[in-house]
Amino acid sequence: MPDSPTPGPRSAPQRILDAAAHRIATYGAAALALHDVAADAGVSKALIHYHFRDKDTLLSRLVDAIAGELLARERASLVDYARQHSPLAVDALWRWLDGELRRGSIRTLLELEAYPAASVRAAVRRAATQRRESAAETIDRLFTILELRSRVSVMLLANVTVAFIDGLALDFDRSVAETAEQGETRASRVAFDVFWLAMLSLAE
Repeated sequence: MPDSPTPGPRSAPQRILDAAAHRIATYGAAALALHDVAADAGVSKALIHYHFRDKDTLLSRLVDAIAGELLARERASLVDYARQHSPLAVDALWRWLDGELRRGSIRTLLELEAYPAASVRAAVRRAATQRRESAAETIDRLFTILELRSRVSVMLLANVTVAFIDGLALDFDRSVAETAEQGETRASRVAFDVFWLAMLSLAE
């Protein structure tokens, strides 16, 4: 969602959410102003208030939307390997993560962790819980695909995985990735491979 807003038949609320996400991923949550979101979305500031009432409501809805889309894409990443044993499933997981890093979705969620409004913080906590649960499901599915069994708690591995992914998202520079012939992506891929080699060493 945090990719640059694109014209098309998207509804006004969706364009507003897209514009807010793009602004946060690019400039940070502290710099977010509704007049900028309105300009990017091609709507009036009054329309933002009509659909979302205020900035806090917009941001809490944004967190829920980003988390829902992020987790749906994560679940879909291993669908093709559900009935086959294949080490290529790890590559499929990387393609999902690479897409999220480029999209800026995880970075946007992390930016909103420090936002002071109670409704936004509650949405961020919900999203964090959902991400850990989804990571546990992904690890369990990946180990099943690879015919492995974890020797430690899958939820513990999920917590470590989410922390690792968050670190990659914070370090990932989208502008560098776009202008340096994928150099940033290659560095992230190496880190991803090393991380998963360590994770798989905890299986039997």
